[in-house]
Amino acid sequence: MSRENLWRAPRAVAPVNASVTLPGSKSITNRALILAALASDPSTITGALRSRDTDLMIRGLRALGISITATPDAATGTTLHVVPGPMTGGSIDCGLAGTVMRFLPPVAALADGSVAIDGDEQARARPLGTIVEALRGLGADVDGDALPFTVHGRGGLRGGTVTIDASGSSQFVSGLLLSAARFDEGVTVHHDGASLPSMPHIDMTVEMLRTAGVSVLTPDQSGTADTWKVLPGKVDPVNWVVEPDLSNATPFLAAAAVTGGTVRVPLWPAPTTQAGDAIRGILSEMGAHVYREGDTLVVNGPTALRGIDVDLHEVGELTPTVAALAALAGGPSVLRGIAHLRGHETDRLAALATEINKLGGAVTETDDGLHIEPRPLHGGRWHSYADHRMATAGAILGLAVPGVDVEDVGTTAKTLPGFEKLWAAMLDESPSAEPGAPS
Repeated sequence: MSRENLWRAPRAVAPVNASVTLPGSKSITNRALILAALASDPSTITGALRSRDTDLMIRGLRALGISITATPDAATGTTLHVVPGPMTGGSIDCGLAGTVMRFLPPVAALADGSVAIDGDEQARARPLGTIVEALRGLGADVDGDALPFTVHGRGGLRGGTVTIDASGSSQFVSGLLLSAARFDEGVTVHHDGASLPSMPHIDMTVEMLRTAGVSVLTPDQSGTADTWKVLPGKVDPVNWVVEPDLSNATPFLAAAAVTGGTVRVPLWPAPTTQAGDAIRGILSEMGAHVYREGDTLVVNGPTALRGIDVDLHEVGELTPTVAALAALAGGPSVLRGIAHLRGHETDRLAALATEINKLGGAVTETDDGLHIEPRPLHGGRWHSYADHRMATAGAILGLAVPGVDVEDVGTTAKTLPGFEKLWAAMLDESPSAEPGAPS
């Protein structure tokens, strides 16, 4: 690894005091893109996130024949103009984006032609058999069970009822639901397996489908546990307005907790289906003062962080942030309910244990999570594993630990382009900090 690929995480030598404005939610942007592509008329998406994951989704839909143009706006960010039309075959690059590799195959089944789907080498290890087998059960013709694979679209899909094990990712359920109104029979998806992770993401999918005029029955309405039903029909065009990405906000809020400072994030939505909203309760339990001033969320960090025993099953994407905080806390922590993170961009449980321990920590893997005993930490190389949330976890630790060199911090562009500049700007607003730089 060349030294040019290392970024010296800046250390805060005083409490941070900053306001951080975040770009739009990746989860909302990519769901809105799918729904706009399947709608009966053009839609707009205001405040859309432009990142590697969302650009991969845009390019994938364009490859199928959907017209998407972008208009930058200084006040609202990027506005995307989506014009649906007949979909044809093509080639789709998923990169390492779970939403692309799990949301686009059902769309591809509606195209008139063959759609070749591949991604980064690391993506070929991510579990995809669930979505492929589900599509076959609904009438699709698919060659292959993992990346790369090909969907032979025939201009439509029968749909119907399918039973899947989505315990590896809620995206399997969301991916089927998002396209289902365009299936001849709609879809009924029944999950049969261990507890479903990340339910807020399915709630987000359902809410957005209903906003687009799609009829959806959830388990409480159907009377059948872990079963969702989408009725066939048209998808209405919507002028979507994208909320700030709350999961991307968590490292910045963590900076307040780590340094005993204050960080404010404006335009924090209430209510919201974003999983990142759970950081408020987690930070409170660890000793921070968390409150709202109008539409701004404010976090005041404590004198010392408390350890935490928390089930993150519903909000697993917050695990790297919480693990970094736990490694700096005054007592032990247990993070549970997150065995499914072994199938994310990397095996996040193994990665977190390995990297924190390399800096002198004491982290052990459990069957479904991590046990973290705080220890004095020292500097060293922090590998990101091409995982954006691993990179930001290294940045959090670097605030308190001198000499943390984050490898490939640029991987944060997956969901938050310009992370290093935002991080530096947060510290520039604060009394003083040791600047980050290539090491």
